[in-house]
Amino acid sequence: MLLGALLLPAACGNLAGPDYQRPEGPHKDTWSAIDAVRVSAVETIRPDWWRNFNDPYLDTLLAQAISSNYDLQVLAARTGVAEAAIGQANAARLPTVDASVGGRQRGAAGGPVNQAYSQAAAIGWEVDLWGKLKKGVQAQEAELKASEADWRAGYLTLAADLSSTYFRLRQFDEQIDRQRLALERNRRIAGIYESLYDEGVVPRTQLLKQQAEVDGLENDLLELQRLRALAEHALATLTGTPAGELRVPAGHLSTAVDLVAVPAGLPASLLSRRPDIVAAEYRVLQAHELVGQARLARLPSISLTAGSGTTSPDLGSLLSAWTFGLSQVVSIPIFDPAVQARLDTSEASAQVAEQEYRAAVIRAFEDVENALVNLTHRREQRRELLQQAQKLRVIARQVEAQLGEGLVSQLEVLEAERSVLAAEQQLLLNRQLILSATVELYQALGGGWPADVVQSAERRVEH
Repeated sequence: MLLGALLLPAACGNLAGPDYQRPEGPHKDTWSAIDAVRVSAVETIRPDWWRNFNDPYLDTLLAQAISSNYDLQVLAARTGVAEAAIGQANAARLPTVDASVGGRQRGAAGGPVNQAYSQAAAIGWEVDLWGKLKKGVQAQEAELKASEADWRAGYLTLAADLSSTYFRLRQFDEQIDRQRLALERNRRIAGIYESLYDEGVVPRTQLLKQQAEVDGLENDLLELQRLRALAEHALATLTGTPAGELRVPAGHLSTAVDLVAVPAGLPASLLSRRPDIVAAEYRVLQAHELVGQARLARLPSISLTAGSGTTSPDLGSLLSAWTFGLSQVVSIPIFDPAVQARLDTSEASAQVAEQEYRAAVIRAFEDVENALVNLTHRREQRRELLQQAQKLRVIARQVEAQLGEGLVSQLEVLEAERSVLAAEQQLLLNRQLILSATVELYQALGGGWPADVVQSAERRVEH
């Protein structure tokens, strides 16, 4: 009769609240620079997207980083904590068994001592009549999914940071070699100015200006070497190696790393593939389950308790007078401020989780738009820089030909060569910026992780 009365409210609707729905948030129908790339996401996006750059050394560094990076290992450990928390939540749904054995002595001073022995056992079980404890398990399952998505987000960030740092290091390598060439040419120009000054052809200010330029180039070379060392230290840390112990062999960015085409993706695909958005939505789901659990805590609960035990003055006959009892307790919360406070806290936390999800979505749209704009404009700039470098090379060849005919001086030839070197340095920087923008777009689009549709356990069963 009592059980029927308790079950009656359950037939009247979902006492835990409405079913989970993805929060309303910002959305986009298309990208402003959708024509920047035309390659299918299915063809090119994959979790190991960096292999598209076709650089075996980069592949080696990333393999080491994924296995040894400490930040990634922290995220993996947090996944283990979330998995253990599921077991803890499930434990609340199981019966508990307690046993005790004891003895005591009583007596007056100088008189006989009375001894008594006792043993008892008890089994307790809270019947999860409304699914309150089950909601707690489902909340922890959502947290595990969020922690796994956090790991994927960390994996993606690690790959992006390492790739971009590696591209800068390769840029510094090539710039250092070209800077040394430029320095050598300018030293030769300074030598010519020194001879002309000795002959009284040019003023001393012209000589000092050229010598100052040589000093500036030497300073720039030292700065490039410093930046290269810092980039190498950063790569060491990302790969789990103490800074200073990793030695990256020199190489040229223009020959070591390929430029690749990447897809623009779609907003719907973005929302279901970006690990940070997936993690944010799973935390919304977790908050939703905790709100449901808090609502169910306002309903009556049933606990079953079975106990047995005995007391005897003789240890040998302790089992001869065993008693057993079974009881059920119905607890009805009439006035408990803590229950309502828990519900209020859970609902407020759910609001925070929903706003964090919306913030993650709006940041994702900006990330993609920025990456597309950067990639589009860097490619347009590359076309202009290629034309500029080509024209300067033609000029340099013509000036060198005129030198053979005695129409120009060696100084003019060196000046033309210096202009070509400066244009090539700009092209090198542009290549690094294109590669970095490519990495940004891979990261903004979720880095190749498959879509993950977030839904409650009940809806998963229905579908």
